[in-house]
Amino acid sequence: MSDLTARPEHKFTFGLWTVGNPGRDPFGDPTRAPVDPVDSVHRLAELGAWGISLHDNDLVPWGSSAAEHERIVGRFDAALKETGLQVGMATTNLFGHPAFKDGAFTSNDRGVRRAAIGKAMRSIDLGAQLGAKTYVFWGGREGTEVGVAKDPRDALDRYREAINVLAEYAVEQDYGMRFALEPKPNEPRGDIFLPTVGHALHFISTLDRPEMVGVNPEVAHETMAGLSFLHGVGQALWAEKLFHIDLNAQRIGRYDQDFRFGAEDLKEAFLLVRLLESAGYDGPRHFDAHAYRSEDAAGVWDFARGCMRTYVALAEKAQHFDSLPEVQEALAAASTPDLGIATCDGVSEAEVLKGEVDGLDALGERGYGNEALDQLVIEVLLGVK
Repeated sequence: MSDLTARPEHKFTFGLWTVGNPGRDPFGDPTRAPVDPVDSVHRLAELGAWGISLHDNDLVPWGSSAAEHERIVGRFDAALKETGLQVGMATTNLFGHPAFKDGAFTSNDRGVRRAAIGKAMRSIDLGAQLGAKTYVFWGGREGTEVGVAKDPRDALDRYREAINVLAEYAVEQDYGMRFALEPKPNEPRGDIFLPTVGHALHFISTLDRPEMVGVNPEVAHETMAGLSFLHGVGQALWAEKLFHIDLNAQRIGRYDQDFRFGAEDLKEAFLLVRLLESAGYDGPRHFDAHAYRSEDAAGVWDFARGCMRTYVALAEKAQHFDSLPEVQEALAAASTPDLGIATCDGVSEAEVLKGEVDGLDALGERGYGNEALDQLVIEVLLGVK
């Protein structure tokens, strides 16, 4: 049997808010006690994780004094040094406080917008202090329920302004950080600005420092809207903008479930892992998920272990799949390698191309063998091939 043990070289990371999720939902109180961030560091290190990530207030509760802030951060930093765990990314909570009910960077209230930028600056400082080189922005409250209340053009101007100001701040401080925008279509707002990878990529192209900003796509966020997460990640890789990734599981059309990676749609998870591994993605494999509400404290670490074991297993399956001669034959029958060949020869060949239209009837007779190819995926996943 394969060794599915997670190792630091896999670069697996978890958020403090993931393993520390208390099992609260909109209809029920917590089912688990809070987890000390330092305990999370030690447990994840024992399980073979490479790193941990955090919102500012995951670590330092809102309203803490300066002295308490220093004590908490110092204790956490000591745990990182003791275990060798890295901070894979940092972010800020711009969605929990009541002041952000109308948005943070896109609030109609200028005072809220200014405070949101300042809170993000403090959080960037904290992330840099702990060694984070990626900083994620999830605009959970940047949206509307009442469309007439915000002109989306003005909102996007303010969103861009905030990212530009914060990018300049990080450069001035010489933090060496990259930013990553995390798209989501809805929840908790009815409609969220920058809802998909494509929206975010275009937005980035309008920034003052576009080279500094990429995306952090999440399985659940694209899937809940019925989109192909594989295609979203593929476009981010194609644009060289996949700066970070959030792995979990999700059923189409449901609320943001954040299930254990691989808990739903194993085929899509397999294809995603195969894409990441074949593309040579070298960033953190970050699990933005949490244990089922029905789990006790011990179940949280079963959840974390399961996320990592599934990724390792799927990476092995992907390698095995691509090594099979029958798979290579099926890929060739589907002309999959041919898609990587330029369609035109780079010279003026207009008349030749127009002449090739006459061959459409003959071209239409071929099949692409996709049934056989897809069945091979299924048989590899089932362990019969």
